[in-house]
Amino acid sequence: MNALWLPLTGWIALCCWQEPDKTPPASAPSSEETKIIRPIPKPQPAKPLPPKALDDAILKGINYLLQHQNGDGSFGTAELTKALNIYAPVPGAHDAFRAAVTSMCITALIETGDPRSEVREAIERAEKWLMDELPKVKRATPDAIYNVWAHAYSIQALAKMYTRIPDDQERQKKIGDLIRMQFDFLDRFESVDGGWGYYDFKIGSKKPAVDSTPFTTAAVLVAFKDAKNIGFEPPEKLVQRGVASIVRQRLPDFSYLYGEYLKWVPQHGINKPGGSLGRSQSCNVALRLWGDNKVTNEVIMNWLNRLITNNIWLDIGRKRPVPHESYYAVAGYFYYFGHYYAALCIEQLPAQERAFYQNHLAAIIMSKQEQNGCWWDYPLYNYHFCYGTAFALMTLQRCKNVENSPPATKGK
Repeated sequence: MNALWLPLTGWIALCCWQEPDKTPPASAPSSEETKIIRPIPKPQPAKPLPPKALDDAILKGINYLLQHQNGDGSFGTAELTKALNIYAPVPGAHDAFRAAVTSMCITALIETGDPRSEVREAIERAEKWLMDELPKVKRATPDAIYNVWAHAYSIQALAKMYTRIPDDQERQKKIGDLIRMQFDFLDRFESVDGGWGYYDFKIGSKKPAVDSTPFTTAAVLVAFKDAKNIGFEPPEKLVQRGVASIVRQRLPDFSYLYGEYLKWVPQHGINKPGGSLGRSQSCNVALRLWGDNKVTNEVIMNWLNRLITNNIWLDIGRKRPVPHESYYAVAGYFYYFGHYYAALCIEQLPAQERAFYQNHLAAIIMSKQEQNGCWWDYPLYNYHFCYGTAFALMTLQRCKNVENSPPATKGK
């Protein structure tokens, strides 16, 4: 929402840059360039958290969502407005925000496996809302394409919903139709260059002429993999073009450009490791899932080490109401987004390597939980409490048990 979440348009990200130089555009790295330029030393081990403390934090987060579900079953509202809220033309932008956040909450509640009847009822109400309202989510205006977030995160929720009640064939058919519908929407709103962004200021083109942003594209590709894992093959051309767009924006140290429009200034702060800290995790796991053998275990661990050691750069930006005003132009909404995809990165490692990073990640996330049980990183109308909590729950769930982690995909 990593984002998500809903990062601002390029010109806002550029508010703190210096006059650009004439550095050539970033291109796909050669085999020589993919060597890690500066390996980050492994931090000291984190003290393992008592399982009960982890379970209690998850329970408090679940209870927060139960207490803040809307009457119609959705999560998040357009309330709590402020002068600094991002551009969000009504009603389409908020339809997209609510669908994305509701999808994330469905996924989080299903993944936690809480057996209580009130949790099951909350899931069922949210699923009904999503199945009824998701087909209505459209592009808000010619320039605002926030709906890509709703299409991406709804695919992840629909994949969980599909397997939750496996013996209901009629329900599964409806869910399958909705997944294919999201594929169609993501085809329609794909950038002409491949990948996805969320603003298109080159109004007039039939297909969005937006410069893709690698973290948005990564979120879509991760969702595509979830769909593929339950038997719904995403369009191959979208996968290939999305992967290529991320690779184009990858720098030699596996930092990633904020967006393709910044290719002429690869050393702008937001493109450096400190600025990429909340985005590299998503890009690395997306490329790994779709077979990029340059994202090795070494690359994943190096960036997890960065995340742990240099977490302060993300934390300083957390809760700031002005996007990109922090060091390295970090925006608050990358905090829980970045840690969630870090948890997915951990799942790609050999089993014996995971506990070290799970302990660190759990300690970081649990230290940020609010007294009322929620997590939040950026004030976004009234969506941030629920999306932050959903991201945190999905992250902590992946820190609970090494043996329950899925097998890693191929990597050295």
